[in-house]
Amino acid sequence: MVATQRVAVLGASGYAGGELVRLLHEHPSFEVAFLGGKGSVGRSLVASQPHLAGLPAAEMLMQDMEPASIAAAADLVFSALPNGSSAHLAPAILDAGSRVIDLAGDFRLDADAYPAWYGFEHPASQWLGAAAYGLSELFADRIADASLVANPGCFATAAILGCAPVVAAGLADPGAIRVDGKTGVSGAGRAALESTSFGATEDSIRPYRFPNHQHTPEIEQGVMRATGQAVSVLFVPHLVPAVRGVVTTAYLSAATGATTEQLTECLAAAYTGRPFVRVLPPGEMVDAKRTRGSNMIELQGVVDARTGTVVVVAALDNLIKGAAGQAIQNANLLYGLPEETGLPTTGVYP
Repeated sequence: MVATQRVAVLGASGYAGGELVRLLHEHPSFEVAFLGGKGSVGRSLVASQPHLAGLPAAEMLMQDMEPASIAAAADLVFSALPNGSSAHLAPAILDAGSRVIDLAGDFRLDADAYPAWYGFEHPASQWLGAAAYGLSELFADRIADASLVANPGCFATAAILGCAPVVAAGLADPGAIRVDGKTGVSGAGRAALESTSFGATEDSIRPYRFPNHQHTPEIEQGVMRATGQAVSVLFVPHLVPAVRGVVTTAYLSAATGATTEQLTECLAAAYTGRPFVRVLPPGEMVDAKRTRGSNMIELQGVVDARTGTVVVVAALDNLIKGAAGQAIQNANLLYGLPEETGLPTTGVYP
């Protein structure tokens, strides 16, 4: 077991930040030493996260996010800030000697992609090449020695883990991949928006940010990095009346002769020994609710011979495997710990 590492959580008043603090409380090698925020500076964590009452970090005060102070307090920094914030803040923290895991999209893509997909010119493009993409099931060897880890997006995690082995094995033709996504409202963050209010979301299922959702190029890039095959992704996300959970359904052109049994065996072989991937046998269906509160992802593969289509469905908890849990999984790799250290594999049900 490695020595205890001091960690900072930036954006601790948000949903992903709160999950980071909750999960870190159970971790044997990480100790929360700094909490940062914007509008909540000077307030205790428990004032914005009352469900964390009783944890050692609950009475800690939220502090200004001054890079030198953060780096002095913490060996490792989890940044759960909105898109665009870490790109300005992380370089100074890294220069001061702390490692950074960014849960936003600020270090996931190439510099020329940010104006179109995120709406800003990247202010620290020199760090993009140094950032490891933190999808450990596929890129663990690139994460262990990194100073900066780009934690993947929730939709991208599901779609890439589902599609990459299938494309790599030649069971589906590379090229166009169509991905349908469903997510609960917590994926939009904690800000009070009319579009995510109860009145707007109850009994409602609606697409959003289509066709310009920022996870589109991330899915393309992740599949290409994992397989060496260029793909073009059409991604349509939908908001559903739930708090947690992501389900992606990916449609690919099936290779001649591909079967559901081959697809299932391909996925199972790709993730043999991976503690957080559950591949379902033919005939069983994924369920995001089974992953609730855990760092698990469920995968299901089907070949529809009638239409010549491979269908890969993935389900996960967007705040755990899609955010905070995956970030801690990456932190475990950074410090030579087993990936599953401090992370739940059993869901909360019903």
